[in-house]
Amino acid sequence: MVELPNCPKCHSQYTYEDGSLLICPECSHEWTLELENQQNDGKIIKDANGNILIDGDSVTVVKDLKVKGTSLVVKIGTKVKNIRLVDGDHDIDCKIDGFGEMKLKSEFVKKA
Repeated sequence: MVELPNCPKCHSQYTYEDGSLLICPECSHEWTLELENQQNDGKIIKDANGNILIDGDSVTVVKDLKVKGTSLVVKIGTKVKNIRLVDGDHDIDCKIDGFGEMKLKSEFVKKA
């Protein structure tokens, strides 16, 4: 039997699994196991609005970003799918249509 973690909010031991979510019946807090693994690793990356990002999320650019070394600009509202979180100053690794592989800072995106 798989040992489920205690609730990160109220520390209840009665958590249960519902699909990909873990749910606490005492405080109604919901979280994913991926989020639990990221918290154990100590690397939590948040977007411009404070939402926690995980690998595979889709995000939207919240301001025009100049691409260094070119005259191209990633426009506000550009949607980026299937991001990968990495260590470093630019903590999002992604592929943007029309631009190719790129690294972004999480402070310039919001979860879609």
